[in-house]
Amino acid sequence: MKPFSEPVVSSGRVLLCVPIIHTQADMGALNEPIQRLKVKKLGKKVWERNLELVNNFWTEIEQATENLALPYERVRLYQDGLPVCGRESEIVTHLAKAGSRNHQLLLKLKQKGAVLMGTESAELLVEEYQLAKQVLAEEMSRNSAGQAAQGKTLQDSLLKRRDQFIGRRISQTLLAGETGLLFVGMLHSVEPWLDKDIQVLRPVALKGGERSS
Repeated sequence: MKPFSEPVVSSGRVLLCVPIIHTQADMGALNEPIQRLKVKKLGKKVWERNLELVNNFWTEIEQATENLALPYERVRLYQDGLPVCGRESEIVTHLAKAGSRNHQLLLKLKQKGAVLMGTESAELLVEEYQLAKQVLAEEMSRNSAGQAAQGKTLQDSLLKRRDQFIGRRISQTLLAGETGLLFVGMLHSVEPWLDKDIQVLRPVALKGGERSS
């Protein structure tokens, strides 16, 4: 990763998009079934190696974020998977205590003065959770390829609706002269749904071999 250390100064609206990989600690109630499935498909040694790679990835994200020259009193934090619900700080604190490096980083940035923002539709996240449970159950039971393809189609449609909501949420809440910092999974594509006047920067340059898990 190549850190982005230029100061962000603008009278308009700027959004810094940071691509992330979710860790086991981010998965909540799905943590154990996802872990069992990955160990089953990859083998324990490969799974452990993947955990190490993800851990190193987060170390690089933390270092790159530390290098950002941001006016934190004018920064809004957006996080995929964090619903608009009025309990955003409570959710982030809970996941940080559970070991999520993503949410530990959010707390550090919040302590610097950044404002934590609910980012996603709670209804869509519930829908995604139910779909993820269904897909996991089907994969564990080795159901047909046709069912797997249908699940992938539903997941893609849901991801697009989530991206549309995130784009609208940022467009409606990021004010002139402010900088948004969005931590978002690599499979997401939020930029097409943002207001056209929002300048999008990518402060973390991924290496060619890095992919979402």
